[in-house]
Amino acid sequence: MNRKTNGFKLFPTIFGILLLFPFFWMVSSSLKNGVEAFATPPTLLPKHPTLENYRNVFQILDMPRLFLNSIAVSATVVFLQLSTSAFAGFAFARLNFRGKNAIFMVYLATMMIPFQVIIVPLFIEMRQLGLIDSYLGLGLPMMVSAFGVFLMRQAMLAIPRELEEAAIIDGAGSFRIFIAIALPLCIPSLAALAILSFMSVWNAYLWPLVIIFSPEKMTLPLALSNLHGENLTDWPMVMAATTLAVIPIAIVYLVLQRQITQSFLTAGLKG
Repeated sequence: MNRKTNGFKLFPTIFGILLLFPFFWMVSSSLKNGVEAFATPPTLLPKHPTLENYRNVFQILDMPRLFLNSIAVSATVVFLQLSTSAFAGFAFARLNFRGKNAIFMVYLATMMIPFQVIIVPLFIEMRQLGLIDSYLGLGLPMMVSAFGVFLMRQAMLAIPRELEEAAIIDGAGSFRIFIAIALPLCIPSLAALAILSFMSVWNAYLWPLVIIFSPEKMTLPLALSNLHGENLTDWPMVMAATTLAVIPIAIVYLVLQRQITQSFLTAGLKG
Protein backbone atom coordinates (compact mmCIF):
# COMPACT_ATOMS: atom_id res chain seq x y z
CA MET A 1 0.00 0.00 0.00
CA ASN A 2 2.84 2.37 0.93
CA ARG A 3 4.64 1.60 -2.33
CA LYS A 4 1.54 2.48 -4.32
CA THR A 5 1.11 5.70 -2.33
CA ASN A 6 4.74 6.66 -2.86
CA GLY A 7 4.36 5.90 -6.57
CA PHE A 8 1.35 8.19 -6.84
CA LYS A 9 3.28 10.95 -5.05
CA LEU A 10 6.38 10.45 -7.21
CA PHE A 11 4.55 10.80 -10.54
CA PRO A 12 3.18 14.33 -9.89
CA THR A 13 6.63 15.38 -8.66
CA ILE A 14 8.33 14.18 -11.84
CA PHE A 15 5.59 15.69 -13.98
CA GLY A 16 5.91 19.01 -12.15
CA ILE A 17 9.68 19.07 -12.68
CA LEU A 18 9.20 18.45 -16.41
CA LEU A 19 6.70 21.31 -16.62
CA LEU A 20 8.96 23.71 -14.72
CA PHE A 21 12.11 22.85 -16.67
CA PRO A 22 11.38 25.22 -19.62
CA PHE A 23 10.96 28.11 -17.17
CA PHE A 24 14.20 27.14 -15.42
CA TRP A 25 15.98 27.03 -18.78
CA MET A 26 14.54 30.42 -19.73
CA VAL A 27 15.82 32.10 -16.55
CA SER A 28 19.17 30.31 -16.76
CA SER A 29 19.68 31.35 -20.39
CA SER A 30 18.81 34.95 -19.56
CA LEU A 31 21.80 35.03 -17.18
CA LYS A 32 24.31 33.71 -19.75
CA ASN A 33 26.47 35.62 -22.17
CA GLY A 34 26.28 35.03 -25.91
CA VAL A 35 29.15 32.55 -25.97
CA GLU A 36 27.92 30.37 -23.12
CA ALA A 37 24.33 30.40 -24.41
CA PHE A 38 25.42 28.56 -27.56
CA ALA A 39 28.05 26.35 -25.95
CA THR A 40 28.16 22.65 -26.80
CA PRO A 41 27.27 20.72 -24.71
CA PRO A 42 24.82 23.20 -23.14
CA THR A 43 25.11 24.05 -19.45
CA LEU A 44 22.16 24.04 -17.08
CA LEU A 45 23.52 26.81 -14.88
CA PRO A 46 25.50 29.84 -16.08
CA LYS A 47 29.18 29.65 -15.14
CA HIS A 48 29.46 33.43 -15.09
CA PRO A 49 25.99 34.90 -14.38
CA THR A 50 25.39 38.35 -15.78
CA LEU A 51 22.55 40.87 -15.78
CA GLU A 52 23.78 42.46 -18.99
CA ASN A 53 20.90 40.96 -20.98
CA TYR A 54 18.35 42.63 -18.71
CA ARG A 55 20.11 45.99 -19.04
CA ASN A 56 20.10 45.61 -22.83
CA VAL A 57 16.37 44.90 -22.82
CA PHE A 58 15.64 48.17 -20.99
CA GLN A 59 17.93 50.05 -23.38
CA ILE A 60 16.29 48.66 -26.53
CA LEU A 61 12.65 48.54 -25.38
CA ASP A 62 10.63 51.01 -23.35
CA MET A 63 9.76 48.38 -20.78
CA PRO A 64 7.93 50.66 -18.28
CA ARG A 65 5.64 51.87 -21.07
CA LEU A 66 5.09 48.33 -22.39
CA PHE A 67 4.25 47.04 -18.91
CA LEU A 68 1.84 49.93 -18.38
CA ASN A 69 0.13 49.26 -21.72
CA SER A 70 -0.22 45.52 -21.06
CA ILE A 71 -1.42 45.98 -17.48
CA ALA A 72 -3.98 48.64 -18.47
CA VAL A 73 -5.37 46.60 -21.37
CA SER A 74 -5.38 43.33 -19.40
CA ALA A 75 -7.02 44.84 -16.30
CA THR A 76 -9.72 46.58 -18.36
CA VAL A 77 -10.52 43.49 -20.43
CA VAL A 78 -10.58 41.25 -17.35
CA PHE A 79 -13.02 43.59 -15.60
CA LEU A 80 -15.30 43.69 -18.66
CA GLN A 81 -15.14 39.91 -19.12
CA LEU A 82 -16.02 39.33 -15.48
CA SER A 83 -18.94 41.76 -15.71
CA THR A 84 -20.41 40.46 -18.95
CA SER A 85 -19.84 36.81 -18.02
CA ALA A 86 -21.42 37.22 -14.59
CA PHE A 87 -24.53 38.98 -15.92
CA ALA A 88 -24.97 36.53 -18.81
CA GLY A 89 -24.25 33.51 -16.61
CA PHE A 90 -26.90 34.64 -14.13
CA ALA A 91 -29.43 35.16 -16.92
CA PHE A 92 -28.84 31.71 -18.38
CA ALA A 93 -28.80 30.00 -14.98
CA ARG A 94 -31.55 31.70 -12.95
CA LEU A 95 -33.89 33.55 -15.34
CA ASN A 96 -36.57 32.03 -17.56
CA PHE A 97 -37.06 33.40 -21.06
CA ARG A 98 -38.01 32.00 -24.44
CA GLY A 99 -35.23 30.22 -26.31
CA LYS A 100 -32.82 30.31 -23.38
CA ASN A 101 -31.29 26.88 -23.99
CA ALA A 102 -31.09 27.37 -27.75
CA ILE A 103 -29.37 30.73 -27.37
CA PHE A 104 -26.93 29.26 -24.87
CA MET A 105 -26.03 26.38 -27.20
CA VAL A 106 -25.46 28.79 -30.09
CA TYR A 107 -23.33 30.91 -27.79
CA LEU A 108 -21.23 27.89 -26.83
CA ALA A 109 -20.86 26.95 -30.48
CA THR A 110 -18.90 30.15 -31.04
CA MET A 111 -16.09 28.61 -28.96
CA MET A 112 -15.43 26.19 -31.82
CA ILE A 113 -14.76 28.98 -34.33
CA PRO A 114 -11.03 29.76 -34.55
CA PHE A 115 -10.14 33.39 -34.04
CA GLN A 116 -8.19 33.37 -37.31
CA VAL A 117 -11.49 32.87 -39.17
CA ILE A 118 -13.07 36.08 -37.88
CA ILE A 119 -9.99 38.30 -37.72
CA VAL A 120 -10.51 39.83 -41.18
CA PRO A 121 -14.20 40.81 -40.72
CA LEU A 122 -13.33 41.94 -37.20
CA PHE A 123 -10.59 44.21 -38.55
CA ILE A 124 -12.99 45.64 -41.16
CA GLU A 125 -15.53 46.32 -38.41
CA MET A 126 -12.94 48.10 -36.26
CA ARG A 127 -11.85 50.18 -39.27
CA GLN A 128 -15.43 51.26 -39.97
CA LEU A 129 -15.78 52.27 -36.33
CA GLY A 130 -12.55 54.25 -36.51
CA LEU A 131 -10.88 52.14 -33.81
CA ILE A 132 -7.76 51.08 -35.70
CA ASP A 133 -4.54 51.64 -33.71
CA SER A 134 -6.42 52.36 -30.50
CA TYR A 135 -6.69 50.77 -27.09
CA LEU A 136 -10.47 50.55 -27.48
CA GLY A 137 -10.10 48.65 -30.74
CA LEU A 138 -7.59 46.36 -29.05
CA GLY A 139 -9.75 45.50 -26.06
CA LEU A 140 -13.29 45.68 -27.40
CA PRO A 141 -13.35 42.28 -29.20
CA MET A 142 -12.07 40.56 -26.04
CA MET A 143 -14.59 42.01 -23.59
CA VAL A 144 -16.97 39.03 -23.98
CA SER A 145 -15.98 35.42 -23.36
CA ALA A 146 -18.13 32.43 -24.26
CA PHE A 147 -16.09 30.26 -21.90
CA GLY A 148 -16.58 32.83 -19.14
CA VAL A 149 -20.35 32.75 -19.62
CA PHE A 150 -20.31 28.95 -19.48
CA LEU A 151 -18.17 28.93 -16.31
CA MET A 152 -20.37 31.47 -14.53
CA ARG A 153 -23.58 29.74 -15.63
CA GLN A 154 -22.37 26.46 -14.16
CA ALA A 155 -21.32 28.17 -10.95
CA MET A 156 -24.68 29.89 -10.54
CA LEU A 157 -26.61 26.69 -11.29
CA ALA A 158 -24.96 25.24 -8.19
CA ILE A 159 -26.53 27.92 -5.94
CA PRO A 160 -29.38 26.36 -3.91
CA ARG A 161 -32.79 27.37 -5.19
CA GLU A 162 -33.97 27.87 -1.59
CA LEU A 163 -31.74 30.94 -1.19
CA GLU A 164 -33.31 32.55 -4.23
CA GLU A 165 -36.85 31.71 -3.10
CA ALA A 166 -36.19 33.16 0.35
CA ALA A 167 -34.89 36.38 -1.22
CA ILE A 168 -37.99 36.61 -3.43
CA ILE A 169 -40.24 36.22 -0.37
CA ASP A 170 -38.34 39.11 1.24
CA GLY A 171 -39.15 41.22 -1.79
CA ALA A 172 -35.83 41.01 -3.61
CA GLY A 173 -35.79 41.39 -7.38
CA SER A 174 -33.50 39.68 -9.88
CA PHE A 175 -30.83 42.39 -9.70
CA ARG A 176 -30.69 42.30 -5.90
CA ILE A 177 -30.48 38.50 -5.95
CA PHE A 178 -27.63 38.77 -8.43
CA ILE A 179 -25.71 41.31 -6.33
CA ALA A 180 -26.43 40.00 -2.82
CA ILE A 181 -26.52 36.23 -3.37
CA ALA A 182 -25.12 35.08 -6.69
CA LEU A 183 -21.94 37.15 -6.86
CA PRO A 184 -20.70 36.45 -3.30
CA LEU A 185 -21.21 32.72 -3.75
CA CYS A 186 -19.41 32.74 -7.11
CA ILE A 187 -16.22 34.47 -5.98
CA PRO A 188 -14.07 31.34 -6.59
CA SER A 189 -15.33 31.09 -10.16
CA LEU A 190 -14.83 34.81 -10.71
CA ALA A 191 -11.27 34.54 -9.43
CA ALA A 192 -10.53 31.59 -11.70
CA LEU A 193 -12.00 33.40 -14.68
CA ALA A 194 -9.93 36.46 -13.81
CA ILE A 195 -6.73 34.37 -13.89
CA LEU A 196 -7.55 32.71 -17.18
CA SER A 197 -8.67 35.97 -18.78
CA PHE A 198 -5.60 37.83 -17.58
CA MET A 199 -3.28 35.16 -18.96
CA SER A 200 -5.11 35.12 -22.29
CA VAL A 201 -5.08 38.90 -22.75
CA TRP A 202 -1.53 39.35 -21.44
CA ASN A 203 -0.19 36.77 -23.91
CA ALA A 204 -2.33 37.91 -26.85
CA TYR A 205 -0.22 38.49 -29.95
CA LEU A 206 -2.21 38.02 -33.16
CA TRP A 207 -4.92 40.62 -32.58
CA PRO A 208 -2.53 43.30 -31.25
CA LEU A 209 -0.32 42.62 -34.28
CA VAL A 210 -3.25 43.33 -36.60
CA ILE A 211 -4.84 46.30 -34.82
CA ILE A 212 -1.89 48.21 -33.28
CA PHE A 213 0.65 50.09 -35.39
CA SER A 214 2.10 52.77 -33.09
CA PRO A 215 5.15 51.68 -31.04
CA GLU A 216 3.94 53.63 -28.00
CA LYS A 217 0.67 51.62 -27.95
CA MET A 218 2.24 48.16 -28.27
CA THR A 219 1.80 45.49 -25.64
CA LEU A 220 4.63 43.31 -24.34
CA PRO A 221 4.22 40.24 -26.62
CA LEU A 222 4.08 42.48 -29.68
CA ALA A 223 7.17 44.44 -28.66
CA LEU A 224 9.10 41.27 -27.77
CA SER A 225 8.75 40.07 -31.35
CA ASN A 226 10.88 43.04 -32.41
CA LEU A 227 13.84 41.51 -30.59
CA HIS A 228 14.08 38.79 -33.23
CA GLY A 229 16.55 39.93 -35.87
CA GLU A 230 16.19 39.16 -39.55
CA ASN A 231 19.49 37.27 -39.72
CA LEU A 232 20.62 37.00 -36.10
CA THR A 233 18.76 36.86 -32.79
CA ASP A 234 20.28 37.58 -29.39
CA TRP A 235 18.58 34.71 -27.60
CA PRO A 236 19.88 35.47 -24.08
CA MET A 237 18.35 38.95 -24.37
CA VAL A 238 15.09 37.45 -25.69
CA MET A 239 15.04 35.09 -22.71
CA ALA A 240 15.62 38.02 -20.34
CA ALA A 241 12.71 39.96 -21.85
CA THR A 242 10.48 36.88 -21.73
CA THR A 243 11.36 36.32 -18.08
CA LEU A 244 10.26 39.86 -17.27
CA ALA A 245 7.03 39.35 -19.20
CA VAL A 246 6.19 36.16 -17.28
CA ILE A 247 6.53 37.74 -13.82
CA PRO A 248 3.05 39.41 -13.70
CA ILE A 249 1.35 36.19 -14.83
CA ALA A 250 3.21 34.21 -12.17
CA ILE A 251 2.20 36.70 -9.47
CA VAL A 252 -1.49 36.65 -10.44
CA TYR A 253 -1.52 32.86 -10.63
CA LEU A 254 0.24 32.33 -7.29
CA VAL A 255 -2.18 34.69 -5.55
CA LEU A 256 -5.35 33.09 -6.94
CA GLN A 257 -4.29 29.53 -7.82
CA ARG A 258 -6.55 27.83 -5.26
CA GLN A 259 -9.62 29.34 -6.83
CA ILE A 260 -9.09 27.51 -10.13
CA THR A 261 -9.49 24.03 -8.66
CA GLN A 262 -12.42 25.04 -6.48
CA SER A 263 -14.30 26.72 -9.32
CA PHE A 264 -13.84 23.84 -11.75
CA LEU A 265 -15.04 21.38 -9.12
CA THR A 266 -18.25 23.35 -8.62
CA ALA A 267 -18.68 23.97 -12.35
CA GLY A 268 -19.47 20.31 -12.96
CA LEU A 269 -22.06 19.88 -10.20
CA LYS A 270 -25.05 20.95 -12.29
CA GLY A 271 -25.65 21.38 -16.00
